[in-house]
Amino acid sequence: MKKQGFGQFINIASIGAYSVTPTAAVYCATKYAVRAISEGLRLEVGGDIRVTLISPGVTESELADSISDEEARKGMKEYRRISISPDAIARSILYAMEQPADVDVNEIIVRPTASPN
Repeated sequence: MKKQGFGQFINIASIGAYSVTPTAAVYCATKYAVRAISEGLRLEVGGDIRVTLISPGVTESELADSISDEEARKGMKEYRRISISPDAIARSILYAMEQPADVDVNEIIVRPTASPN
Protein backbone atom coordinates (compact mmCIF):
# COMPACT_ATOMS: atom_id res chain seq x y z
CA MET A 1 0.00 0.00 0.00
CA LYS A 2 2.81 2.39 0.80
CA LYS A 3 4.50 1.59 -2.51
CA GLN A 4 1.34 2.31 -4.52
CA GLY A 5 0.50 5.34 -2.36
CA PHE A 6 -2.99 4.34 -1.24
CA GLY A 7 -5.04 1.59 0.36
CA GLN A 8 -7.44 0.83 3.15
CA PHE A 9 -7.49 -1.49 6.12
CA ILE A 10 -10.93 -2.63 7.29
CA ASN A 11 -10.89 -4.22 10.73
CA ILE A 12 -13.93 -5.83 12.36
CA ALA A 13 -14.40 -5.56 16.12
CA SER A 14 -17.74 -5.46 17.97
CA ILE A 15 -19.74 -3.21 20.24
CA GLY A 16 -17.80 -5.21 22.83
CA ALA A 17 -14.89 -2.88 21.99
CA TYR A 18 -16.75 -0.06 23.75
CA SER A 19 -18.19 -1.69 26.87
CA VAL A 20 -17.67 -4.85 28.88
CA THR A 21 -20.61 -7.09 29.71
CA PRO A 22 -20.78 -9.75 32.42
CA THR A 23 -19.41 -13.16 31.31
CA ALA A 24 -17.83 -11.58 28.21
CA ALA A 25 -14.70 -9.94 29.62
CA VAL A 26 -12.24 -11.96 27.52
CA TYR A 27 -14.32 -11.49 24.35
CA CYS A 28 -14.54 -7.75 25.00
CA ALA A 29 -10.80 -7.56 25.69
CA THR A 30 -10.06 -9.01 22.25
CA LYS A 31 -12.36 -6.43 20.66
CA TYR A 32 -10.75 -3.59 22.63
CA ALA A 33 -7.43 -4.89 21.25
CA VAL A 34 -8.70 -4.70 17.66
CA ARG A 35 -9.80 -1.13 18.35
CA ALA A 36 -6.39 -0.18 19.80
CA ILE A 37 -4.50 -1.88 16.95
CA SER A 38 -6.67 -0.06 14.40
CA GLU A 39 -5.98 3.32 15.98
CA GLY A 40 -2.26 2.56 16.25
CA LEU A 41 -2.17 1.47 12.62
CA ARG A 42 -3.97 4.66 11.55
CA LEU A 43 -1.39 6.77 13.37
CA GLU A 44 1.56 4.78 12.05
CA VAL A 45 0.68 4.46 8.35
CA GLY A 46 -0.59 8.01 7.91
CA GLY A 47 -0.71 9.62 4.49
CA ASP A 48 -3.02 8.10 1.91
CA ILE A 49 -3.66 4.77 3.65
CA ARG A 50 -7.00 4.66 5.42
CA VAL A 51 -7.94 2.56 8.46
CA THR A 52 -11.56 1.81 9.31
CA LEU A 53 -12.91 -0.07 12.30
CA ILE A 54 -16.37 -1.61 11.92
CA SER A 55 -18.04 -2.57 15.21
CA PRO A 56 -21.22 -4.57 14.72
CA GLY A 57 -23.88 -5.00 17.33
CA VAL A 58 -25.85 -8.22 17.55
CA THR A 59 -25.74 -9.83 14.11
CA GLU A 60 -27.62 -12.83 12.73
CA SER A 61 -25.52 -15.99 12.74
CA GLU A 62 -25.66 -19.73 13.34
CA LEU A 63 -23.60 -19.45 16.54
CA ALA A 64 -26.43 -20.65 18.82
CA ASP A 65 -26.77 -23.85 16.78
CA SER A 66 -23.23 -24.89 17.73
CA ILE A 67 -23.66 -24.45 21.50
CA SER A 68 -24.04 -27.83 23.18
CA ASP A 69 -25.25 -26.54 26.58
CA GLU A 70 -29.04 -26.24 26.31
CA GLU A 71 -29.30 -23.31 28.74
CA ALA A 72 -26.53 -21.37 26.98
CA ARG A 73 -28.05 -22.13 23.55
CA LYS A 74 -31.43 -20.75 24.67
CA GLY A 75 -29.72 -17.68 26.10
CA MET A 76 -27.86 -17.02 22.86
CA LYS A 77 -31.01 -17.44 20.77
CA GLU A 78 -32.82 -14.97 23.03
CA TYR A 79 -29.87 -12.55 22.83
CA ARG A 80 -29.96 -12.71 19.03
CA ARG A 81 -33.74 -12.27 18.87
CA ILE A 82 -33.07 -8.61 17.97
CA SER A 83 -30.29 -8.65 15.40
CA ILE A 84 -29.19 -7.16 12.11
CA SER A 85 -28.29 -9.04 8.96
CA PRO A 86 -24.69 -9.59 7.85
CA ASP A 87 -25.68 -7.55 4.78
CA ALA A 88 -26.00 -4.47 7.02
CA ILE A 89 -22.38 -4.90 8.05
CA ALA A 90 -21.31 -5.34 4.42
CA ARG A 91 -23.09 -2.08 3.52
CA SER A 92 -21.24 -0.23 6.29
CA ILE A 93 -17.92 -1.52 4.92
CA LEU A 94 -18.90 -0.42 1.43
CA TYR A 95 -19.85 3.02 2.78
CA ALA A 96 -16.39 3.48 4.28
CA MET A 97 -14.67 2.30 1.10
CA GLU A 98 -16.72 4.53 -1.21
CA GLN A 99 -15.68 7.79 0.45
CA PRO A 100 -13.42 10.17 -1.48
CA ALA A 101 -9.69 9.54 -1.15
CA ASP A 102 -9.29 12.47 1.24
CA VAL A 103 -11.88 11.07 3.69
CA ASP A 104 -10.99 8.42 6.24
CA VAL A 105 -13.99 7.01 8.09
CA ASN A 106 -12.22 5.79 11.22
CA GLU A 107 -15.01 4.03 13.12
CA ILE A 108 -18.52 2.80 12.41
CA ILE A 109 -20.76 1.23 15.05
CA VAL A 110 -23.70 -0.65 13.53
CA ARG A 111 -26.47 -1.73 15.89
CA PRO A 112 -30.00 -3.06 15.47
CA THR A 113 -32.42 -0.14 15.82
CA ALA A 114 -34.22 -1.92 18.68
CA SER A 115 -30.97 -2.70 20.55
CA PRO A 116 -31.09 -1.60 24.20
CA ASN A 117 -27.28 -1.24 24.37
